[in-house]
Amino acid sequence: MASSRRQLIVAAALAVVACAQTPASTLPAPGQPTITGIPGGFEIRGMSLASAQQMFVGTAKTVYIVDKTENNPTQINGHPVWASEYHTDTDQARGMEIVTNSFCAGGNVLGNGTWLNVGGNQATTYGGLTADSQTGGPPYNDADGGKSLLDPCDDQTCNWVDNPANDLTTRRWYPTLETLEDGSVIMIGGNQFGGFVNSAGNSNPTYEYFPSRGAPVASPLLDRTLPANLYPHTFLLPSGNLFIQLNWATAILDYKNNQEYALDNIPDAVRTYPASAGVAMLPLTPSNNWTATMLFCGGTNLEPDQWVETWNLAAYPASSSCVKITPDLSGSYTEEDPLPEGRAITSAILLPNGKVFLVNGANTGCSGYGNQTWSIGQSYADHPLMTPIIYDPSAPTGSKWSRNGLSASTVPRMYHSTAVLLSDGSVLISGSNPNADYTVGQGVTYPTEYRVERFYPPYYNERRPQPQGLLAQYSYGGPYFNVTLSKDDLFGNGANAQNATVVIIRPGFSTHAMNMGQRFVQLDSTYTVNTDGSAVLHVSQMPPNPAILAPGPAYVYVVVNGVPSIGQQIMVGSGKIEKQQMLPPIPLPSSSMPQDTSANPGGSNSPGKSGAMSSLGMPRLSLLLSLVIPGYLLLR
Repeated sequence: MASSRRQLIVAAALAVVACAQTPASTLPAPGQPTITGIPGGFEIRGMSLASAQQMFVGTAKTVYIVDKTENNPTQINGHPVWASEYHTDTDQARGMEIVTNSFCAGGNVLGNGTWLNVGGNQATTYGGLTADSQTGGPPYNDADGGKSLLDPCDDQTCNWVDNPANDLTTRRWYPTLETLEDGSVIMIGGNQFGGFVNSAGNSNPTYEYFPSRGAPVASPLLDRTLPANLYPHTFLLPSGNLFIQLNWATAILDYKNNQEYALDNIPDAVRTYPASAGVAMLPLTPSNNWTATMLFCGGTNLEPDQWVETWNLAAYPASSSCVKITPDLSGSYTEEDPLPEGRAITSAILLPNGKVFLVNGANTGCSGYGNQTWSIGQSYADHPLMTPIIYDPSAPTGSKWSRNGLSASTVPRMYHSTAVLLSDGSVLISGSNPNADYTVGQGVTYPTEYRVERFYPPYYNERRPQPQGLLAQYSYGGPYFNVTLSKDDLFGNGANAQNATVVIIRPGFSTHAMNMGQRFVQLDSTYTVNTDGSAVLHVSQMPPNPAILAPGPAYVYVVVNGVPSIGQQIMVGSGKIEKQQMLPPIPLPSSSMPQDTSANPGGSNSPGKSGAMSSLGMPRLSLLLSLVIPGYLLLR
């Protein structure tokens, strides 16, 4: 009887292994870029119709842009266009209807793939002045900012849905949104009626959820961090807590128990709006055990009593400081290589090769605009930084920042500019409007900007890997899968399989020098190199922890020698807003290179024996079976 049971268990486990090699839904091999760029350079590609105050990638070839309510020349339904759909394959834009005023709203993506735009300004008239009616009326017939939903599409039929039933219970300008482990979203902070910075009478020191979990929850942290606490930098940590940095303060929020724990103050500079530093979570990889480290670069060192408009903010130097923190290991910051110059209003974009691209912004001043005697037109920043810079986390200390091979843009990108990674590995950049209304042709130093440009990283024109076998949907744990790379994919050398990686990137919701929800996760993998120079990557699915990457849409890339394949849109998790299933991960086969078969005839590393069973061996299979079928080792 025991022998029969053992045979059944072995058969079941072998079926699991077989499933690891024959996934139910795989993607076609990606192709090559459809355009040729200038590696390290910028190229103006099109016009956005609405100025890109907010921008995100909805599908592999469709980017969505949202503006504030203003007098843009393009019309839709009898009023100016305040949103558009930009097609990266044609560089053409379609105007979209968005009824509420999304000026300084926040956004992110839900676990089911629906994008959320939350909060924003009151209904306005010309010049951004408050309209007489907040429920519709001339000149724009807009409405007070609330909550808008969008399900992206490629056929130009999808539109923003503004449903009063989805409106927030409180008003939120400048809120931050972060997607949680179940695919819902937490909405943090903001204020009620806008302004350059926050104040006690205007603040909304609470957080709430979508879908709603009831009344907003008070946050003592938001109360004690005035005035520069808008758009707090917020990241879901692998521990399941939230990391929050705002003004000079840093804290952990245990949102499940509504508890806040103070960490060290951030050194050198304020990084939140209006200082608007470049901030990103660095890549989560097997080598760092998917541990989150946040990088903060730039900003300004103003103290709380200096955020006033009675002196020349536009001339004040931005900070060049960079610091980082790994809050699940330590509550203290460490200094990182500084920038070569001070930067404010700068976007930090994660590239598929694991580097961080810093673009846009100014050398002096900060975010914001107004009619001050010292403002540059209306801009509170000056001296635009046109040449980007790239950070390499793996480079030695003292050489992590580089401009080698990078050219300058011709377009100043100041307040209200955005940037986001595209599926082909280029970066789309647009926006810039430090003005209360449309200013093109009015002699303004930094006018409303509609030009859309791409930055082409140095790898852009390289022949791209064309992997076969990538999954369309990824579970948390579970069976691994196999990805095939040809000799050409490995640049003619099978040994390059040793540096091949599979990465999943969520580009995020770009606004106000932030990309809410941006995340980079490298999947664990091993390799089997074949005698013909091709290889098979054996790739684990997501680590069994949805706090490492919350469920929802993302893009998968295979990177060889620092050159990424074309990214393909995938779904992480169940595709629903729900508690995600976590499965035990199936162990990966050992990596193997071709060997002389005469020295090891029929061995586990023999040529042509790629895949799971060729390198598992019986001891490893027993370990696998014990993980999959509790009690297997006892049966032996």
